[in-house]
Amino acid sequence: MSAREDDLVAIAAQERELHFPRFDEEAAWHLGSRLRDMAVSRKLGIAIDVRRFGQPLFYAALPGTSPDNAEWVRRKSNLVARFHRSSYGVGLEMGGSLFEKYGLAVAEYAAHGGSFPIRVHGAGVIGSVTVSGLPQRSDHELVVEVLCGELAKDYAKLALAVPSA
Repeated sequence: MSAREDDLVAIAAQERELHFPRFDEEAAWHLGSRLRDMAVSRKLGIAIDVRRFGQPLFYAALPGTSPDNAEWVRRKSNLVARFHRSSYGVGLEMGGSLFEKYGLAVAEYAAHGGSFPIRVHGAGVIGSVTVSGLPQRSDHELVVEVLCGELAKDYAKLALAVPSA
C-alpha cells in the first residue's frame, strides 16, 4: 500500500474509534484546553476551534498565528460539517476533485488536514475540533492525539504511520 492508502486506512479507524459518550460546553472546554496546553508545551503556533455546528464553544490563537489561521479553521470545519468526516481524510480521498465534483467554493471549504468530527454515541456527528498552523498531516495528528487522550484511547494504535524516508 502507498503512504496515502495507509493514511486513509488509519483515518477510517480513527473515525470509527473516536466517539464521545456525551458532549457539552464543559467537554468542549476540556478538549480545547487540553489541545491548547499541549500546543503551548510544544511551542506550536496554532489556532484551535471546538464547536457544535452553528455554535463556537472554544477558540484560542497562540503566538505565531494570524487571521489567516482563523479562516483555515472556518473552511476546514465547514468541510467536516458537510461530509461528517475528517478534513484530512476527505482531502486525501478526493483531492482537488472535491470542488469540481460538489461545486464547493474554495473560499468556504478546505480539504486540508486539521479538522476532525466530534461524534457522540447515539447522536452522530454534532461538531468538529479543528487546528491550523502546522503542515496538514501534523494538524490532523495533533487533533487525533488530543482526542485519544480525552477519550482514553491508545494513541499509538490510532496514530498515522511514521512516513518512511
